[in-house]
Amino acid sequence: MSSHDVVNRVRRIFGERRVGHTGTLDPLASGVLCVCVGPATRLDNYMVGHDKHYRVRIAFGVGADTDDVDGEPVKFSSVPSGAFEEPFALETLARFIGPQKQLPPAYSAVKVGGVKACDAARKGRIIELMPRDIEVYSAKLAAIVPGDGDVSVFWDVDFHVSKGTYIRALARDIGVSIGCPAHVAALRRTSAGLLTLDDCVSLDVLERMGVDASLDPVKLLGFRFAFLDEAGARLVANGNQLPASTVELCERRHASAASELCACTAGVRQSCSAPEDGERIAVIVGNKLVGIYAYEEQRQRYNACCIFQTGVRRGGDI
Repeated sequence: MSSHDVVNRVRRIFGERRVGHTGTLDPLASGVLCVCVGPATRLDNYMVGHDKHYRVRIAFGVGADTDDVDGEPVKFSSVPSGAFEEPFALETLARFIGPQKQLPPAYSAVKVGGVKACDAARKGRIIELMPRDIEVYSAKLAAIVPGDGDVSVFWDVDFHVSKGTYIRALARDIGVSIGCPAHVAALRRTSAGLLTLDDCVSLDVLERMGVDASLDPVKLLGFRFAFLDEAGARLVANGNQLPASTVELCERRHASAASELCACTAGVRQSCSAPEDGERIAVIVGNKLVGIYAYEEQRQRYNACCIFQTGVRRGGDI
C-alpha cells in the first residue's frame, strides 16, 4: 500500500475529497503517516519538514535497483567478516552520524525538470540527481541477525534523521562504506515530529472510530498557543492583526500522558517567555484551531498566516 492508497481509503471513510498526507512512506514501509482531513489539509505546510525516527533492517550482500527488497537484485557479493560483529557495526554506523550530503535513490519522488526520478527510472531513463543536505542525529544498533539466501547478515538499526533523508540511500551507502552491496529489507517509521506510533491507529480502527480517532493539531504543530474570546474570534475571522497586548501565550507542560489526565487543564500553563520575532502561534476559539499567526516584533502584533473559517477540530487527545 502506498501513501496515496492510504489517502484514498481515508477519503472513502470520511466521504471527504480534501485529504492529504504530510510525508510519503514507501510502499514497503509501515508506521507513522500523518493524514489531514477537510480544513486540516491547509496545515500541510506546517506539518512537514520534521525530523523522523525509523527502525530499519539492512540486508548486506545484495544490492537492488530501488535500494530496497521490492526492487530487482542487481549486485551480489560477500561481506566483510567484521559485519557479523557488534564493534565493527557500531564503528560503521558512527561514521554516518552528523551533517552530510546524500544522493537520493534513482527510484525516488525527487523531481528534476518536473519529472519524478522514479517515473523516469521505470521507463529506463537516467535522471541526474544532485546530492542534498541531510543530517543523521543518531544511529543505534538494535541487533545483528543471521542472513538467509543471498543475504549474508542483517543489521537492525534505529535512525533519527532530518527531513529529506532517504533511509534506502543510507542503507546503500553503509554497504558501500564496508565494501559490499546492501538494501533495506524492512522499514518502520516510529515518529514524525511530535507524532508517534502510540498516537496512531490502523486504517481498520479508523474506519470504526471515524473522527473520534482524530488528534489535536495544536499539539502536533508544537507551537505556543492562545485562547481568544468572542471579540478576538471576530478579528481572526476577518484575518485582522492581533495586538500583542491582547494575546496571552500558553504552552504545553512537559509531562507524562498519565499526569496530564488528572485535570482538563493539567497539561497547559501560561508561557513565561516573550514571543520571538517571526514566531508562529496557534489561535484557539471554542476548542477549535481557527488560525496560525506570526509575531511581528517591530509593531508588537501578530499577523495572520492561515485562517480556518470553520475551524479545525482539536481531536480526542486534549
